[in-house]
Amino acid sequence: MKTKNSDFIGTWNIYEMEMWDEEYFNMEGQAQIVIEKNKRGEFKFGLIYGEIDGTFTEHKNEKILEFTWYGGDDQSEMSGSGWVKLKELDILEGEIRIHHRDSSKILARRAD
Repeated sequence: MKTKNSDFIGTWNIYEMEMWDEEYFNMEGQAQIVIEKNKRGEFKFGLIYGEIDGTFTEHKNEKILEFTWYGGDDQSEMSGSGWVKLKELDILEGEIRIHHRDSSKILARRAD
């Protein structure tokens, strides 16, 4: 599957996380990652939220959006990095890393 940058744009509902169960990651509403045309966006899951700033790269002939992020939870600021790629046309897979803390693989389904 040859992907274009525009294939990443949109709102994606996170439906699986390696580190946290659905009860946690959807506790404040549907867990999501939003990717905009300018390679920026945001995500939220559980009590954690972040604004992302990304760049497209290629690895093994796959287009990947790598990003850093800054945000927090209900009590403290945090930051980190991550990446997403298209597993299928309407499925993203990737990883969100929290600096000096946890990281989790994610799966997300296109919402729009």
